[in-house]
Amino acid sequence: MSRQKLARLGLDLPLLPTSTVGSFPKTPELAAARTKYARKELTRPELEALEKKATEYWVRAQEEIGLDVLVDGEQYRGDMVAHFAEIMGGFRTGGLVRSYGNRYYHKPIIVGPVRWPAPMTVAWWRWTQSLTTKPVKGMLTGPYTIMDWSFNDYYPDRKSACLALAREIRKEVEALIEAGAKIIQIDEPAISVRQEELPFAIEALSLTVDGLPAYFITHACYGAFETIYPDMLELPVDNLDLAISNSALDLLKIFEKDPFTKDLSLGVLDVHSHKIETREEIRARIMRGLRVLPTERIWVDPDCGLKTRTVEESRAKLAAMVGIVRTLRAELPKTP
Repeated sequence: MSRQKLARLGLDLPLLPTSTVGSFPKTPELAAARTKYARKELTRPELEALEKKATEYWVRAQEEIGLDVLVDGEQYRGDMVAHFAEIMGGFRTGGLVRSYGNRYYHKPIIVGPVRWPAPMTVAWWRWTQSLTTKPVKGMLTGPYTIMDWSFNDYYPDRKSACLALAREIRKEVEALIEAGAKIIQIDEPAISVRQEELPFAIEALSLTVDGLPAYFITHACYGAFETIYPDMLELPVDNLDLAISNSALDLLKIFEKDPFTKDLSLGVLDVHSHKIETREEIRARIMRGLRVLPTERIWVDPDCGLKTRTVEESRAKLAAMVGIVRTLRAELPKTP
């Protein structure tokens, strides 16, 4: 069904489509420029020129590696929640809090009605798509995660804040579709943190995407998925992108008990490790997925964004992944 939807959208993707979750490491030149900008030693136009240069670098790298669905690499973003909170109305920037490891972000504070001011990602998506003939995903952070990773000093409860965000983020989704985006990924890494809140997280995503003509992917990369499965299958998206290679793909076992009914982006690269996976490791992870789901419903990607890896590590990991996928595509038609 989902491949039929892709076809209706004019997308002809091969079996086992390859992509990435979204972020790439900042190039050394851009990383230095962002530091200068923070010190007011660089103007915003000067920084944006370097962000575009880094984005083009990653578009060309993805093409060279052979990925099927590209991303802009998020070279213009810092944190995935703070970035949108800084643009949307109703937020104030809070103090630094620890995200994971030794990484920190300024936690947003909701201080008034959240508002979509104007397209936030469309210009970057349109410019990135102009660089390639391959499809580029629209990339957004979902309403539940923005709510969960912010302090709420305005709405009466978490659900009210989440649904308000959903209504505003829908406007960004509509703007991306109007610009031509056919594949849109809405990241919800926090969605499995509080099992009791899954019903309104599903309601929020429904408000965000229902009735809109695009192929939707939701990425989740934290928490215990088994606590919200199979209820998470009610999320109104075509593809669930789950960070499961880091847990040795144990989640696939529960699919055997309660069948997985959507397309699955199978995270086969551990982005939290400097180690470059061997072809044998990647092949084994993909084959485990193929034992549970039909080939036509599996995508292949890393298990999360690559921004914590080096440029060289990111390229090497993706090259290994694409290499084994190409081998499997040649072999699969021969298997019964």
